[in-house]
Amino acid sequence: MSDTLALVESPVQLLNVLEWAHVRPPAPRQGPGGRGLTLVVLPPRDPTSRGQLRRMAEFAMDEGHTVRWSEARAGRASLPRTVAELTPALRAAQRIVLGDPFSRLVQALLPLSRAREITVVDDGTATMEFTELLTRGDRLVRWHRSGRRTSPADLAFGVFASAARRRLTPGRGREVELFSAMPATPPPGMALRANRFGWTRARFGPPIISAGTDIVGTSLVETGVVDPERYLTAVGALARAHGATRYFAHRRESPDKLRALAVATGLEIVRPDLPLELVARRGPVGHTVLSFPSTVVHTLPLALEGTGVRIIVCDVDPAWLTDSASPRAHGFLSAITGTARELHGLKSVASAASVAPAPAR
Repeated sequence: MSDTLALVESPVQLLNVLEWAHVRPPAPRQGPGGRGLTLVVLPPRDPTSRGQLRRMAEFAMDEGHTVRWSEARAGRASLPRTVAELTPALRAAQRIVLGDPFSRLVQALLPLSRAREITVVDDGTATMEFTELLTRGDRLVRWHRSGRRTSPADLAFGVFASAARRRLTPGRGREVELFSAMPATPPPGMALRANRFGWTRARFGPPIISAGTDIVGTSLVETGVVDPERYLTAVGALARAHGATRYFAHRRESPDKLRALAVATGLEIVRPDLPLELVARRGPVGHTVLSFPSTVVHTLPLALEGTGVRIIVCDVDPAWLTDSASPRAHGFLSAITGTARELHGLKSVASAASVAPAPAR
């Protein structure tokens, strides 16, 4: 049985586990099974994510890793069945690798593990929030949630969340490592190892660079942070100002929104079949890539290092935020932009709201 068990729920998490496995230091063999890596894929329901996960699973198997596909969200009985199936592997693993410490599924499984070594890999910008909350000892609640409503299920799950937070806190013979490409500051006692996307650069590219400009989409509308009409206006203004021709959709963007974008802007909508870091590295990719504050403003500079592709960040105007957006939303998005400018030398463009008038709300 593998000494390392990885729990992944998204294509980006799986990619970052592969990056971690690419650079992790050799470990002594621990009896039968050695230091193998088993990836347990806990897929969401949306078809785009599932398709990308299956493609990423193929890469993982090409690297010699074992992949288990576990449908934990298929129905009411699926979670207890998943817990029963994974308990032996969780108890046997000496290291647990996980990509989303905010996941209720992961928080339910983690306390079953006896592992003394835990690695958290990036699940996008949520890593920044994770380390801040853990340092303060706060509940692990995603930044875009307002926290104004607490359901009976939320209260009941608090027991699991508290147990998972304790497992993710270094101490008492437990080592916790953060493997990250994000500007996250780990709490005291947590080791930090930088993700430089070495596996991605070694496996793919360098890409063919086209003469066009690409826009990277975001799911800020779908998470209720940004007003949909203002987002459509902003994308249109960016496309006109920079001569953009393609729009790389986020895997969680709704089909209706993408159709409206295509009609209003004339952009070619591209639904990537892999995480954008791999799509861009394989190419073709535009000579300029425009992105709203998101994970890719920190990961694409690493994946495309040395290619000459210019990445520009578009700030989110506070007027775009919905009334239901978390009070933390604008500060968090500004931090993503500011750190991208500081760490990667990226340029940013003025809010598109100042380029074109925004529609009335």
